[in-house]
Amino acid sequence: MIDQEVQRRRTFAIISHPDAGKTTLTEKLLMFAGAIHIAGSVKARKASRYATSDWMEIEKQRGISVASSVMQMEYRGHVINLLDTPGHQDFSEDTYRVLTAVDAALMVIDAANGVEAQTLRLLEVCRARNTPILTFINKMDREVRNPLDLIDEIERTLNMATIPFTWPIGMGKQFHGVFDLRHHSMRVFRPGSDRIEQEGEIIQNLNDDALASRFGQNFTEARQEIDLIQGVIPEFDRAAFLAGEQTPVFFGSAINNFGVREILDALVDLAPPPGARRSLQREVPPIEPKFSGVVFKIQANMNPAHRDRIAFVRVCSGEFKRGMSLKVVRNGKEIRTNTVVSFLSQRRELLDVAYAGDIIGIPNHGTLQLGDTLTEGEALHFTGLPFFAPEIFQTVEIADPMRSKQLKLGLTQLGEEGAIQVFRPHIGSTLLLGAVGNLQFEVVTHRLQHEYGVDARIASAKYQLARWVTADDPSELQRFIDSNAHRIAYDAVDAPTFLASFAAELSVAQENWPAIRFHKMREHAGLVFQSHMQN
Repeated sequence: MIDQEVQRRRTFAIISHPDAGKTTLTEKLLMFAGAIHIAGSVKARKASRYATSDWMEIEKQRGISVASSVMQMEYRGHVINLLDTPGHQDFSEDTYRVLTAVDAALMVIDAANGVEAQTLRLLEVCRARNTPILTFINKMDREVRNPLDLIDEIERTLNMATIPFTWPIGMGKQFHGVFDLRHHSMRVFRPGSDRIEQEGEIIQNLNDDALASRFGQNFTEARQEIDLIQGVIPEFDRAAFLAGEQTPVFFGSAINNFGVREILDALVDLAPPPGARRSLQREVPPIEPKFSGVVFKIQANMNPAHRDRIAFVRVCSGEFKRGMSLKVVRNGKEIRTNTVVSFLSQRRELLDVAYAGDIIGIPNHGTLQLGDTLTEGEALHFTGLPFFAPEIFQTVEIADPMRSKQLKLGLTQLGEEGAIQVFRPHIGSTLLLGAVGNLQFEVVTHRLQHEYGVDARIASAKYQLARWVTADDPSELQRFIDSNAHRIAYDAVDAPTFLASFAAELSVAQENWPAIRFHKMREHAGLVFQSHMQN
């Protein structure tokens, strides 16, 4: 039974550059799967209809996604776990960690802009993990770039073969639909964001002379483009797709519900079910009977009224049953699971059972950290959850000293969930915040005010870079910390960090302390941090 349940799971993330239409596509996928009935489109946010996947107050105000959302739905007898990620580059760390929890990725590209910088950064993570990628070229109902140019750019910049499964006929006001290259048919485009059609108009006989007069020169040009690409592109190879070497490409318009069903069908037909996961000890197959899972995300205050704290856990193997006792491998503590939930964005339901590939939420009060492995008793350590050295540093102060306790609580929880990196200096009491981008500081300030009642001021810090430090000899590491106490701080899991104001200071430290290793990235606390740090 576990094998059957695993085989019908599909777990994927949607990735894109900001404003490519990712959140809109997320909602339309939910609509086509029957999970929701009204899409809070991006344009309707001012009328208090927000995207299902955007629940944080600042997201509603700014119209951006700054936190990853998890949604589960059923479609064609399959359980689909969809993870919507922040598009803004300042929140790339959260996206990187989400990508470690999925088996496939759906890349959304704005047809007017092509492949953009943030898309490239995210694709690098996918390629490093050989994550299979499906591509949806969005906004064909607008004046966009030539589809041949888009296909060529994807191949050149992403270094992977593109295999068009559909091909557009025209664009903008002259967008007539797409050719389905696998079924040798045409799906006719009809605008309308509030309508979901099971099929719409499908034309099977593409040799009908009346089609050229009905759809004009666009139809003829699209046929010529298809003849051109079919002469040069390889056949779709499922093994190459699963290895991240080929990407099936679909064209459409998410805001008009066009091309959405093809994407859902492709996820079911092409995306892989959950596979084996590597741990330090062994490879863990998804169908083995014992439960195991890894915490890849923590979110505080999804329900501000209850000050809750949810650990998002990717089930890696076995069967989860509500009430079962699980072991936190990092510290050996036992946790009960009577209140574990499943997600549709901020809406939650008590969960009775889950299988490999599913994402479950475990409410806790600081027991679980990012990167923690949960098992029924076996000492496993899943690896690969990245934390990157901050690129910008700020100090934080509060207007009302009486709110110091709330400030500490807020920063601790926000640091533990990865919204910001919080460093506690070895000497002194002023907390230091580190981030990849400036928008993270804006979000933290907003959340401190609205979720913790703290009016905080952010000011520039003197530091420009940080490196986590380790050594084979603990006494040598302690000697380094003592000698550089004014430059040492500790992060959310008490990992020692060397801070520098200039790159030259780091170079000098590396030269003077050859026994110390300086790291741009850590995986997570404890054993994994000590043994598997990447330079």
